[in-house]
Amino acid sequence: MRLPPLHTLAVSGAVFCLGLLAVPAAGALTEEQSRLALEADAPRADLKRIVLLAGSPSNRRGQHEYLAGCALLAEALRRVDGVWPVLVAEGWPVRETLLDGAAAVVVYADGGAKLPFLPPARRARMNALMEKGTGLVMLHQAVDVPAEIFTDVQSWLGAAWQPDIGCRGHWDMEFGMPENREIARGVQGFAAPLDGWLFNLHFLPGVVPLLSGVVPDKARTTVDSRAHAGRMEVVAWSYERPQGGRSFGFSGCDLHRNWGVEGQRRFVLNGILWAAGVPVPEHGTDVSLVPGVLEANLDAKP
Repeated sequence: MRLPPLHTLAVSGAVFCLGLLAVPAAGALTEEQSRLALEADAPRADLKRIVLLAGSPSNRRGQHEYLAGCALLAEALRRVDGVWPVLVAEGWPVRETLLDGAAAVVVYADGGAKLPFLPPARRARMNALMEKGTGLVMLHQAVDVPAEIFTDVQSWLGAAWQPDIGCRGHWDMEFGMPENREIARGVQGFAAPLDGWLFNLHFLPGVVPLLSGVVPDKARTTVDSRAHAGRMEVVAWSYERPQGGRSFGFSGCDLHRNWGVEGQRRFVLNGILWAAGVPVPEHGTDVSLVPGVLEANLDAKP
């Protein structure tokens, strides 16, 4: 049962801005979403808790389906021995104690001014988690952070997107096997059709690029990005923080339908386990889909 809630599209080379559209107010869970096991804690202390923070509704139907995407990931994580996924709606748990002792926190939400942990008290809690070595995963728009917390997030994640050099848009991308051998287990490479990407982030030394690909020339909208025309651009990476803790970032996952791509699902789930310090299975995470799951738990949007 849900606890009381807290009150450059590129097609054939044409690039447009990825603006956020007006949507129903946060907290308006659909009847189907309200049946999800939200904020359900682990039944045993020996299970590693992975907290998935799903952002509030935004953009069009089929895009930024944060809760549906996190529910899909949680379903797969339940099949991993020793793991307990905690699904959170609206970007932040009502029961903040669920974050205490978490093996990893996954942030799949809007970025910029809508990043869920922007309020000072939430940022302080996130910083405390990072100091304890908690794993961190940030997906899609979440890697876009306000300037005032750029240094913090960059130190946690190993990278952060800023408008001074960063670019964004939609286009097809194809990937080979990821560089990190553990995260690559069972991933044979995959294509993500017309997904949304952020690239040319500020990376720290020590970041390991995982997925890089070709971007359209018209997507290079900043002076810095144009200076690197033709370069393969990193859209996913891993990072082992010097003070302890692992981080994994992936700027894709805009289109919900692309969770139907087996390679993407396994890549992201492997990355989540790696960040949580959970051994990735030899052949990769089990990513079998429950029938109808891609149509389940979608937000109520125009």
